Amino acid sequence: MGMVSALLASRWAWHLAIRIALIGAVLLFLLNLRRAGETAGRHAERLNQMERQNDIQRRMLEAASSRPRHRDELADRLCEGRF
Repeated sequence: MGMVSALLASRWAWHLAIRIALIGAVLLFLLNLRRAGETAGRHAERLNQMERQNDIQRRMLEAASSRPRHRDELADRLCEGRF
């Protein structure tokens, strides 16, 4: 126990411990930054998928709004060539 306390009391050991702590902090920061980037990428992909789905649904609703209401209207459109 006395040897450990003497080692930690030395100046070079103290500087080494500080440098190791700083390197560890930088590594943790970089790993957290990487994880945050991956999360942001997943959120961006999810947003793109939602935008595509909304666009498809909007086009389907627009197409449904102009569809023939009943058979007679369908027959009229087919005869006139507007379908």
